[in-house]
Amino acid sequence: MSDIKKLLYIMERLRDPDGGCPWDAQQDFASIAPYTIEEAYEVADAIARSDFESLRDELGDLLLQVVFHARMAEEGGHFDFHGVVDGISDKLVRRHPHVFGDDDQRMAGAQDGSWERIKAKERTQSGDSSALAGIAKAMPALTRAQKLGKRAAHVGFDWPDRDGVRAKIFEELQELEDATGTQRPVRIEEELGDLLFAVVNLARHLDVDAETALAVANIKFERRFRDMEQAFRSSGAAMQDSSLELLESEWRAAKKRLS
Repeated sequence: MSDIKKLLYIMERLRDPDGGCPWDAQQDFASIAPYTIEEAYEVADAIARSDFESLRDELGDLLLQVVFHARMAEEGGHFDFHGVVDGISDKLVRRHPHVFGDDDQRMAGAQDGSWERIKAKERTQSGDSSALAGIAKAMPALTRAQKLGKRAAHVGFDWPDRDGVRAKIFEELQELEDATGTQRPVRIEEELGDLLFAVVNLARHLDVDAETALAVANIKFERRFRDMEQAFRSSGAAMQDSSLELLESEWRAAKKRLS
């Protein structure tokens, strides 16, 4: 039995209502979806840590999610795992004519914008011709904002340079200040969202992935904060009883130690 056939057989047995695992058998697409997202994040975490032993395990967990969903789809008469494999294989060939196309396409090589043109054609054929079609609503908000901005830019709806984005950020910041004065939570949330969206567009103009940038900032903040906590513990002082001036001083010291 090949490796993948073995895994498919194991999932089939687990989902068997007679003699399988009760927990696995009662799951559906909605209940499994959060685990799928979680496993994708754990893959990314292993990569960020350059932990290849963990990466092997996490990729296995992510593959299990694909097999799980495919098995449920097969039970429902929609498609099976082989259909998933055929689908992605066909898509990769279709989107790489400079590799798998005819002689003329291969000779022409990779063309700027060809990937997006092929995807746009696929969206039209799917029944939704919008430039924004197919951007999953369940994506992390920063990632989705960047994709929305990129797609809009492909059809010309974008600032000509980063100066325009900076001006928009200052405009949105002022609107947030105005909203804060109204004491209306819904409007404050809306204006804060507009500000974040503008910042994400600046990241796109700077060729920076917004989600990655924030993830790095989170890690940096956590390292510095933990270092500051350790400094307070070593001194016998309590952070919560310290003045803002002392906290700021210790924060700067932590930044210096970890620079």
